[in-house]
Amino acid sequence: MSEPFDCDSCKESLYGRKYIQVDDVPHCVPCYDRLYANTCQECKELIEHNTRELYYEDRHYHELCFRCSHCNRPLADQPFTCQEDALVCNDCYCNEFSSKCAACGKTVMPGSKQLEYGGCAWHEECFVCCGCEQPIGAQSFIPDKGEYFCVPCYKGRFAPHCAHCKEILVQGGVTFRDEPWHKECFLCTGCKVQLAGQPFTTQGEDPYCVKCFSNLYAQKCSACDKPITGFGEGKYVSFEERQWHQPCFKCSECSVSLVGAGFFPDGTKILCKSCNTK
Repeated sequence: MSEPFDCDSCKESLYGRKYIQVDDVPHCVPCYDRLYANTCQECKELIEHNTRELYYEDRHYHELCFRCSHCNRPLADQPFTCQEDALVCNDCYCNEFSSKCAACGKTVMPGSKQLEYGGCAWHEECFVCCGCEQPIGAQSFIPDKGEYFCVPCYKGRFAPHCAHCKEILVQGGVTFRDEPWHKECFLCTGCKVQLAGQPFTTQGEDPYCVKCFSNLYAQKCSACDKPITGFGEGKYVSFEERQWHQPCFKCSECSVSLVGAGFFPDGTKILCKSCNTK
């Protein structure tokens, strides 16, 4: 008699039946599936021995259950990712999580050429000048009220021109007599020092730094002979054809301040009431 050839688990005879050995121990197919088959993460059914099985991050799937959770596309041969334990195909992931082109509204796919500015993204071919409608690419551009211009278009349409050199004023600059100037063009008429950021005054149509204006045009104090410029100790007292800085307007004899007080002229002198009566 031949020796019995039975399933190690259910002990039923395996003669004439399909079986599977595990470590040289035979099992009938139902017992093998019950003992060793993995459970599908998606449908929770056993993945039987004759079914193609897919494995991802310690999880097992039937091939037909391995699908995008958004569009139900099979993912067996497709790029995908996992979001909060859900499988997501590359297209759905990009549509949900990737930037949208500010011009055409379509997804800017990861790895594609794109431009980013001010928190927005564009396909490279969609980022065009609002003037000539040519792609800006890696060229310099200038934003203006939500629109973007290549430098030549912006210069031709919008940029102010410096009142001195007539060249384009792209950014910065100063305004003098309602006209724009480059900072490097706005100079003292006398010494040619830049006036941007420092006090200045004018004589006629021309701007001057304080020093040049003082030397050329300012009245001199009758007491200290220094210019009365209107800057710093700018308040002054005027009498007939003479001017004094307020701190210099003192009695010529006792040096008491005469600002707001009566005084008496005596030739080149000015006297307080007390000194005048001596």
